[in-house]
Amino acid sequence: MKIVHYCQHVLGIGHYVRSLEIARALHRHKLVLVTGGPPVEVQLPPHVSEYRLPGLQMDGTFTVVSPTDKARALDEVKEERKILLYSLFEKTAPELFLIELYPFGRSSFGFEIEPVLESVHRGDLPPTKIICSLRDILVEKKNQETYEQRVLHLLNKYFDGLLVHADESLVTLGETFESIDKIKIPLAYTGFVTARPMAGGGQKVRSRLGLKRKEALIVASAGGGRVGEDLLRATVEAYARLVGERRLRLCVFTGPFMAETNFSALSDRVASLPGVQLERFTADFLSYLAAADLSISMAGYNTCMNILAAGVPSLVFPFAQNREQRIRAERLAALGGLKLLKEEDLEPSRLATLMAKVLNSGIKSVKVPINLNGARETARWIERWHESTAP
Repeated sequence: MKIVHYCQHVLGIGHYVRSLEIARALHRHKLVLVTGGPPVEVQLPPHVSEYRLPGLQMDGTFTVVSPTDKARALDEVKEERKILLYSLFEKTAPELFLIELYPFGRSSFGFEIEPVLESVHRGDLPPTKIICSLRDILVEKKNQETYEQRVLHLLNKYFDGLLVHADESLVTLGETFESIDKIKIPLAYTGFVTARPMAGGGQKVRSRLGLKRKEALIVASAGGGRVGEDLLRATVEAYARLVGERRLRLCVFTGPFMAETNFSALSDRVASLPGVQLERFTADFLSYLAAADLSISMAGYNTCMNILAAGVPSLVFPFAQNREQRIRAERLAALGGLKLLKEEDLEPSRLATLMAKVLNSGIKSVKVPINLNGARETARWIERWHESTAP
């Protein structure tokens, strides 16, 4: 099967990472991963090729779209992207168009997606099945009713299926999309999408870092890095209060998109502290989590699922801009999968106390009974569905 998989990340890298994990699971097929956000340098599987559109991104309020190349005009970039995406379908004639998030989100990118959908619908482009690949929890909208009516119109007119990457025992789409009963296309829950740590990866990281058996490792991270600098700064200051009392190491991953001024400030601060490693990004993040005694992070979809896949005790700080991260974190906390941080917990002395409590608990591994096989189940569902609908 020839698949075009569209993913537009605009602030962090979570959408990209999740889409790439699904792409990996579709290894029996030829897949073109269409991306249009700031570049993320990762190794692609042999069956996946990346088709990069000129970059667009959004600000922290998710209201302003701008080119990643500041020298270019927005209208010029949008027109080029629209032409490039349409021409991809003319050249490749895929059997499946897998679209991440849209039409539930990324409405600002309808200018390039809807011409393809309408042309497939009218028969101007070769027949292509269209599936929406959707995260577990939707962000709230100012006018929820108008939003849901728009989503339903596009979904029921153009799409053939909806895959929700969640375990419905933890959260269902209907909790953040009230009109779920008006969706007329097949809907399936796949389980959560996450990679798994490589066998022995955690021990290899500990050996590489030269950690002694009783030396605790803390891993702090901020996803893509456009938000979360305050959490990392607080973690570094809390670590400074703890490191004199115990044998500790700290690895900080800021994310590839953290502002240079913030990264430099963190770099200057950790230079005076023993046992701290500061990096923007690692492709081996799961092995670091598997090696860790404590993870401190934001509460995005991918990070939470990585934490659960690695089984590491964790403190998470939900993004305050919308409800998505808080809902997920509260549900997982209720199952014992992680512990939530509040705004006041970022005071360094208070955070140091919370960190010490986890480290002193003796808990080395956390198990939560939810489905983390979302990538594999997505691939299986697509393959079964494709076979059942073949002419």
